[in-house]
Amino acid sequence: MDAPLTDPLDRYNHFPATPHCSISFYIDGEAEVVDPPDAPQGNIRVVFCGPQNRPMTTYNPGPVRILMLMLYPQVLHALCGVDVSGWVNRWAPIDVALGPEWQTLADAVVANPDEAIAIIEAFLEPRWQAARPGGAGAMASDWVRHLGAQVADTALGRGVRNIERRIKARAGQPMRKLLLFQRAELSFFEARDEYLAGKAVWSDIAARGGYSDQAHFCRVAREITGHSPAELARRLGSDEESYWIYRVWT
Repeated sequence: MDAPLTDPLDRYNHFPATPHCSISFYIDGEAEVVDPPDAPQGNIRVVFCGPQNRPMTTYNPGPVRILMLMLYPQVLHALCGVDVSGWVNRWAPIDVALGPEWQTLADAVVANPDEAIAIIEAFLEPRWQAARPGGAGAMASDWVRHLGAQVADTALGRGVRNIERRIKARAGQPMRKLLLFQRAELSFFEARDEYLAGKAVWSDIAARGGYSDQAHFCRVAREITGHSPAELARRLGSDEESYWIYRVWT
């Protein structure tokens, strides 16, 4: 807000596909969804976004100040009982998606932006302590692997299909898709580092990532980001304002 962007291209925001859920609080300004073209439009002050299996582009017509809260899908399921599979590639006002308690949180954040982090922490902490699964594994950094182990443990003896249904309800997508995101993320980071060092050999990166060949790696990269690995690495190494989320990501 203090340094408005003068180049219209800098007002675009490019987001990769993601297995995570998010809540975006628009403190000032607004955003328009450019891609996908069939996305619902409307000025929603606080919007819930489910997991996305395609990249997305938005545009800010003017200065904007936004706070984005990212949530692991199984955490959201534990907190709200939401069947995350029903929210893949969808978004809605927070009260529609999560209910009145979360709308109260949204109102407090928008009204008191300087205290937003403290407000969110005070809201989430007691609810998560009451809802979180027990055991040291609950803090595992490899959330996909932990989710699979947790669901398999609670569904012991109930069959593979039952486990897959539970994973999809908690994470929104099947384990196969979650592992695709996980593997791609590791490969993207490796590609970026090697590209910036001038050492990127895409066929080698694809092989180390477990892809059948370089073409397979390219297809997955385009599915998640809309770019080839080489183009994505170039943009990650650039100062293009519209790719800010990737710099946060890496």
